[in-house]
This record gives sequence, C-alpha cells and structure tokens, in this order.
Amino acid sequence: MGKTIAVVNQKGGVGKTTTAVNLTAALTELGLKVLLIDFDPQANATSGLGVDKRKIKSSIYDVLINNVSIEEAVVATKYGDVLPSSANLAGAAVELLYTEGREQQLKNVIKPILDRYDLIMIDCPPSLEMLTLNSLAAADSILVPVQCEYYALEGLADLMNTLRMVKKRINPKLEIFAVALTMFDSRTNFSTQVAQEVRRHFPGKVFATVIPRNVRLSEAPSHGLPITDYDRSSKGAAAYRAMAQEIKDKL
Repeated sequence: MGKTIAVVNQKGGVGKTTTAVNLTAALTELGLKVLLIDFDPQANATSGLGVDKRKIKSSIYDVLINNVSIEEAVVATKYGDVLPSSANLAGAAVELLYTEGREQQLKNVIKPILDRYDLIMIDCPPSLEMLTLNSLAAADSILVPVQCEYYALEGLADLMNTLRMVKKRINPKLEIFAVALTMFDSRTNFSTQVAQEVRRHFPGKVFATVIPRNVRLSEAPSHGLPITDYDRSSKGAAAYRAMAQEIKDKL
C-alpha cells in the first residue's frame, strides 16, 4: 500500500500547487506510480498536469457528493494520474457539514485505490477548513511548502495547531513528512536567513533541495505542463527532480 501525503499551507502564494504538480511529474519520471488529487476548487493542479478542466466528465466533487466511483473519475496523463477538481468543490465544503463522519469522506472514497499507487498526493486549498480537514484525515503525513520571504513563518503556528488537533481527534498517525523551501532567491541574504530559520523550527524535516525563484516555473502552468516537460534544462526542473529523488529515498 502506498503513502498518502497532503501538500498543505493555508497561506496562499507559497508554491503549493506548483510543488504538488511538479513533484507528481518528477516522481512519475523516476518510475513511481503517482496519483495527484486536486482538492482545491480552483483546479489549478488539474490544468497543471495538462487536463482541460472544462472537458472532464467527473471530478472529486462527483466522487464525494454524487456517488461516482473514484476509478471512473481518475484521469491518466503522461505525468501521473490526476483526480481532477472543479469549481463545484467549493460547495462540497458546505454540503459535507451536514454529513455524518464529514471529516472522513475523502479517506473513505480513496480506500479502494490505495494499493494501486506508490504515492498519493493531495493538493489542498489555501485555508484550514472542511476540505483541508478531509485531506489531513486521509493522509499519512503532510508536506509543507514555505516560501523564502518575509512572512514565511506567518500562519505556520496555526497550521501546527491544526495538525495537533487532527492528530488528537481525527488521525493519530498524521506526521510532518517534510518542509519544502520555495521561491529561494540566491541573490539575497534574506532568503538564506529565512531558510535557516525554517530549518531551526523544523529540525531534520526540511528538504536539502530548495526551489529557486524561476521564470520558467511560473510560465509552465499557462502551457498546461509541469516544469520537467516545459523546460527540462531550467533550474526549476532540476530542483524538482532533485526534491523528487529525496522523496523517493525517504519512501
């Protein structure tokens, strides 16, 4: 049975979806069988793996709410499998409020496919609400992207409090798999200082690889491609391939 990792940070703009998409592609390239669950109503991870979200027949919303089988909704791509999202998912957060065992719904629907993958990654929405709680209940561990900027540690205390609450009440086995440093600018001392501070807060949990600020990384999503395909020789592609190797080694 594979491992399930939720990519989570309630602070937006930290490279969460970029990290989920590019690690999925890079790990697939390394020979792992990977499923990316797009659990964000914006559906950016869906399009980031080249899936046209306007043409999908079923999404994670349909699996959760309309009893569509997960096998029917999963879309295979050359970069890994994806369980696509849609704007309807925003409504699921409200609908789940009135469902018995509401925090466990995602965990329940992915059970039939757990043994088909080496790794399942869940791209969470940038907030700590019902969808994110479902992700944390379904996951074995979390991967936290942290940008190397001024407000890097802002909100992480809230995330750690949520993690402790989920461990206590919903998912006792939930752990921090790793912290990923993103948007690192080697031209500034400040990025280095932030990286040092994050490593001090999470000893032994921070990837050795850092993800640099890279124009090609920001361009890739508009082409519906992960960076490993959009520009294989870019610094961003090299960084995500190296981080994927770290994950494979940890697994």
